[in-house]
Amino acid sequence: MYKITCKGLKIMKINIDSIIFRDGLNKVLSVIDKKNSRPILSNCLIKTKTDHLEIVATNLEVTAKIVLPCNSDTEGNFCINTKNVFDIVRELPDANVELNINQDKNLLDLNCKKINYSLLITNSDEYPQTNFENSGQVFKLSSKNISEIITKVSHSISNDETRINLNGIYIQKLDSKLRAVAIDGHRLALLDTHDFNFENQSLVDGIIIPKRAIIELKKISENNIDGELAISVDESFMYINSNDNYFLSIRLIAREYPKYQTVIPSKTTLKMSVDRNLLLNAVKRIRILSNEKTNGIKLGINNNQLTVSANHPSLGHAVEVLPVAYDGNDIEIGFNARYMLDVLSTLDYSETIFEFNNELSPVIVRTEEYPDFLGIIMPLKL
Repeated sequence: MYKITCKGLKIMKINIDSIIFRDGLNKVLSVIDKKNSRPILSNCLIKTKTDHLEIVATNLEVTAKIVLPCNSDTEGNFCINTKNVFDIVRELPDANVELNINQDKNLLDLNCKKINYSLLITNSDEYPQTNFENSGQVFKLSSKNISEIITKVSHSISNDETRINLNGIYIQKLDSKLRAVAIDGHRLALLDTHDFNFENQSLVDGIIIPKRAIIELKKISENNIDGELAISVDESFMYINSNDNYFLSIRLIAREYPKYQTVIPSKTTLKMSVDRNLLLNAVKRIRILSNEKTNGIKLGINNNQLTVSANHPSLGHAVEVLPVAYDGNDIEIGFNARYMLDVLSTLDYSETIFEFNNELSPVIVRTEEYPDFLGIIMPLKL
């Protein structure tokens, strides 16, 4: 057992609203790594001031901090199991919560109305050192821009842990725009955000935000969806500040990103336009009879007609015919249905355009209604 340090006081008392406490714990809970080998990382660090407290959680790659209003009779720090205290607070009524910390017994007494818990706490000295700011310049991006990047690009992040440099979103400043790219070897997603004039060498060279951090980045942007996030970047970390009460520190992937430009065809000879909703729903229906291993469906294009089909060796065959705009040679192309659904789901516009050269070349998926986005899907041999 360990003792906490509270400036010589045996008891520290904190009063906080259960709704506020619950929301704060919920924001940092997803950072906790369930498979961590260090027990201290199952804990969050709680730092108390007289008028607020800070909850910090880390998995050493992503660190989150939330600042909550409270009343405390002194300042002090302690660690407590994050999931356990969240599970408790989640079931409490909406009322005042009183926390009494006893340093001699290493106990936290949690009281709410007639409910009482006595919870073990741990010395904060064991908790990893955390940092949420650097000396570099700060730039701002709207939360909507960040949410848009994540929504449009994250589906193409690779899950192959042997290719670490593909396990995230690549961010790079190009001229006056911020480009976000994700690629997994079978598909690519690219989104440009314009009127970005902040100069930072790390952004010019490009940074890779890991997939685990993308989840937290989406959460912090949605928490302040109509506002802006203050961001700074150095060679190893990205720091995000939302309204001075919600913070992230993200360890960047220290690898070189592949030359994604080589995947994008410089010229295409064939073009098909199709109603996005018609194709999306057709693919959903036809993929039911696709092979489980490949998720493969076939698109046959003939004049102004698209035939979507799938064949399952033990279940049967499915076909659906759609109207399209196309005047090239007859062609059949195989696709992974899931990849097709992912890119179509990001393009919530009436018309989707497919551009390609043949049945084996990369296929560009885009819409003229949203020119800042570009998707690439590699055909599937069926």
